[in-house]
Amino acid sequence: MAKNDGAPPGGSAAGAGGPRWAGQQLGLPESGPGSMAPWSRRIFALFIDWGIATLISMAFFGGEELMTLGIFVAIHVILIGLLGVTIGKRLMRIQVVRGQSLPGPLWSTVRTLLLLLILPVILIGTDGRGAHDRAAGTVQLRM
Repeated sequence: MAKNDGAPPGGSAAGAGGPRWAGQQLGLPESGPGSMAPWSRRIFALFIDWGIATLISMAFFGGEELMTLGIFVAIHVILIGLLGVTIGKRLMRIQVVRGQSLPGPLWSTVRTLLLLLILPVILIGTDGRGAHDRAAGTVQLRM
């Protein structure tokens, strides 16, 4: 009987079969605080942030689409750059980090502009991050 070393069938634990969980290549734990946030939470946080931007736009600018977009961008650039979270991300218990610190205004701007293009968000790498996060050097972690 073969010894089970914890590796998935047909591959090694972190070898040729690729990573076993999102964030493994980045040295992140599989679950719990500090692990990569799941896509369901990330998407829900985006919907919350878009909803907040829409409400602000409706209250002050009559729901003008470009103002809604501008408010959404401002929320992401300012809050992620300075705090590492937006309101939606905070409610979903997600924090955006770059290395061991906050992304800062430059990298949160890069990340947000790529987020608006949509395609970079769905181009997910083997590390579990979208192209917008890889380009900015950021990762979305569970809090």
